[in-house]
Amino acid sequence: MKKREFIIARRTNEVDINGKLLIDGSGKTKIKTGFESLDHLLTLFAFHGFFDLELTAKGDLTHHILEDIGISLGDAFKKALGSCAGIKRYGFASVPMDEILSRVSVDLGGRGVFVWHFARESKAIKENLDLTNDELQTFLRSLAENIKMNLFIEYFSNVGEIDTHHLFEAVFKALGIALDQATQIDPRRKGIPSTKGVID
Repeated sequence: MKKREFIIARRTNEVDINGKLLIDGSGKTKIKTGFESLDHLLTLFAFHGFFDLELTAKGDLTHHILEDIGISLGDAFKKALGSCAGIKRYGFASVPMDEILSRVSVDLGGRGVFVWHFARESKAIKENLDLTNDELQTFLRSLAENIKMNLFIEYFSNVGEIDTHHLFEAVFKALGIALDQATQIDPRRKGIPSTKGVID
């Protein structure tokens, strides 16, 4: 099988992002985005998804950097997957992290949709990362839109205050596992995994 890989290179007036993605890897990473928490979360994502990922990023505003990393990584997956012939297309994972349970469902069907849902009543958020809940959601939304992936994230907790470190560790681990499932080749599948005959 041809290597499913892509060289990441995005330079604008706001950001400079470079790297490399190998979908069928072993989880090796070399990541320096300028945000320690994102470096850590992307390392977890790649490790549990068996993706080899190199990534460096710098830019002006946090929002621009996060959005453009999502654009770059999403585009890398999209280009590395090509026509999507033979892939399973769907993936699902449920990952606990202390007081949090995160469930992630993905569909690589050509629609970039992002849904973030807390499955019970509103909980207080304990922000203890160098990026906020909203900023990390900006990255996830941008990733989903640029892979053209339906990304549904829901989480559960029975405590009064949710620790964002635990929340996003569970989310990024589950995302890696789910995306690994969705990108795997199913030997039974001949051609594009859509009755339309195309995923674009």
